[in-house]
Amino acid sequence: MKKKVVTFGEIMLRLATPEYLRFNQSNVLTATFGGGEANVAVSLANYGLDTEFVTRLPKNDIARACVQDLHKYGVGTEHIVYGGERLGIYFLETGAVARASKVIYDRAHSSVSEIKPGMVNWDEVFKNAGWFHWTGITPAISQGAADACLEAIEAANRLGVTVSCDLNYRKNLWKYGKTASEIMPKLTAGCDVILGNEEDAEKVFGIKPQGFDVEHTGGEVDAAAFESVCTQLMARFPRAKKVIITLRGSINANHNTWGGVLYADGKLYESRRYDITHIVDRVGGGDSFMGGLIYGLLTYTGDDQKALDFAVAASCLKHTIYGDFNQVTVDEVEKLMGGDASGRVNR
Repeated sequence: MKKKVVTFGEIMLRLATPEYLRFNQSNVLTATFGGGEANVAVSLANYGLDTEFVTRLPKNDIARACVQDLHKYGVGTEHIVYGGERLGIYFLETGAVARASKVIYDRAHSSVSEIKPGMVNWDEVFKNAGWFHWTGITPAISQGAADACLEAIEAANRLGVTVSCDLNYRKNLWKYGKTASEIMPKLTAGCDVILGNEEDAEKVFGIKPQGFDVEHTGGEVDAAAFESVCTQLMARFPRAKKVIITLRGSINANHNTWGGVLYADGKLYESRRYDITHIVDRVGGGDSFMGGLIYGLLTYTGDDQKALDFAVAASCLKHTIYGDFNQVTVDEVEKLMGGDASGRVNR
């Protein structure tokens, strides 16, 4: 029996304009919930793993609806702590073709931003846990959230729980007087598995592939160019056993190429490249990759190529699903891994 996977971070109310309307065009906003670490937990619960999402929420009806939504997907919420005044919100305007999507945050003074070390009993949380996941979004929220995240990582290290992180650099969040490069190294040092995208390692640690411009990929991303990023990250953080980079080639807002590389034991594994021509919703794409990767590493033990392939296929499918959560099954992901991308009706 696989041990429980624990994730920790902020979940928010997502208010999105319908279709491709701009904020000033729409008098309706669609309400769902989402957040990096919660998105990972939902993916893993969909794949049949025992998951637990830890956060801090206010005691009100919106937070209660949020917890009920997590329960709908089978995510454990036993260790959520309560206090503070509000659930964070983010507003989403979905882009099209040459117009980029836009996110506006309204999460200042959210309950989890006011969390402090000692509020969560991590020794209790990690009972029967085998994996802990966090992202660079959490320490960006506040000093208290960064300190609580470090407390969790140190407890996981002490208890022998595997730790993974998604570097997830968000320039619009680091507002409390510290930079990512000041805070992230100490947290990342406790990680066994590190995930980043084309620019995270550069923005946070100054590590980048030569000659790569994230703004002008034209859909083409040279996977081999990222081997140096992986080796540099491993040299900087010797605890890390695996480094993974997601590779997004952006042709326009609706059309991306998608793939990834995984570096472990001196070997670079490359995934196939998917051509996603009609994106429904790319928010949560990286989280769906991380959820697929954790599942793959826990399930296909010793087969890093298959774990990477599962992660990329799972995330490819997420681009076809509205909302933050990747609502797909293992069978659907494995079918795509096997080469069936026909989209034929299952009868």
